[in-house]
Amino acid sequence: MNNLFRKIHLWLSIPVGLILTIVCLSGAALIFEREIVEAQAPHLYKVKVAEGTLPLPPSALAARIKGQIADSLQLTSLQFATDPERTCIAGFKNANRKTLSVNPYTGEVNGWIEGNSFFQTMRKLHRWMLNPPEQKGGKSVGKAVVGVSTLIMVVILISGLVVWIPRNRKVLRNRLSIATSKGWRRFWYDTHVSLGFYTCLFLLVMALTGLTWSFGWYRTAAYSLFGAPPQQTHAMPQKEKGEKKSKEKPEAAFDYMVWDGVLWEMKQRYPVYNSIKLEMKSAQVDTNKGGNIRKQDTANFHPQTGEIQEIKPYSETSKAQKLKSWFYAFHVGSWGGTTTKILYFIAAFVGGILPLSGYYLWLKKKRGRGHHRVTQSLTKEK
Repeated sequence: MNNLFRKIHLWLSIPVGLILTIVCLSGAALIFEREIVEAQAPHLYKVKVAEGTLPLPPSALAARIKGQIADSLQLTSLQFATDPERTCIAGFKNANRKTLSVNPYTGEVNGWIEGNSFFQTMRKLHRWMLNPPEQKGGKSVGKAVVGVSTLIMVVILISGLVVWIPRNRKVLRNRLSIATSKGWRRFWYDTHVSLGFYTCLFLLVMALTGLTWSFGWYRTAAYSLFGAPPQQTHAMPQKEKGEKKSKEKPEAAFDYMVWDGVLWEMKQRYPVYNSIKLEMKSAQVDTNKGGNIRKQDTANFHPQTGEIQEIKPYSETSKAQKLKSWFYAFHVGSWGGTTTKILYFIAAFVGGILPLSGYYLWLKKKRGRGHHRVTQSLTKEK
């Protein structure tokens, strides 16, 4: 039985090993993306606060922002953090996902926050092997390659764990340690065996949660396992060719003073929060206290009066949406804060090294067998 799992582990690893190395190492690079990006440009995320200084109300901020940007840009959101040293983040319509960093005390624009090209490349490698689908949720060759390789990775990890099981205590000690004075081959063998065991659980969690973004059938099964139907994605109805734009009612100009009352109301209702994001018809309050980084309540308000009409707490969010948030948290390691993110980074980095050490050991073994056969042939000839 052990030999069977050893063969499964080897012959599944050979064709997908390099792909798994790319997926794991690019995933490791993304774990601390936010921290690295903020460290590279701290002026976009932090401000110096003089003692006794109060932040400007949203309407005053909006007026000062509009005086510093192009007239073609329409301000659609402002996000305020509970941390007094954090900047305010402004969002705009048709800004290609760019946001603007603003000093909440002076209204001074600090600069645009754009996607980091290195991390964008890492994300494309990690999810699609640089071959993203043409539309969100669509299919592509790269997405299929990553998905199939990740599925095979689960089998590789389980078969490797079965092969790892020691026969006695002496073997157990050897498989939990790394020898550094017995040559490179022994070093890489011990590294492959022991580090593979230590990181197996983390890699399995990453793989099993990551598959929910690769295959619809897997997502359906995973959601059903936890008692929730998968989220349904409905295509937006296309307009008929003969339909005239004149039938659409023009949107009334938004009065940003409405935000002043909404922000005050939200602060009264939520004395403890991480951030409050004001949009044209709603306010999103981040109430996260644990590792689920997508936990938030949503308050809908009247766009003319600012009257709060409805508050949808996170506790009433659909089970499918909650599972999606928790799958993401367990995939990236944010569920336990900085500690789990460090452990995930180490595990993902080791996961990228394991196929390489496996290739090394396999090639060494093949060469050893070849040398042994040649030696035997020469001996017979003599």
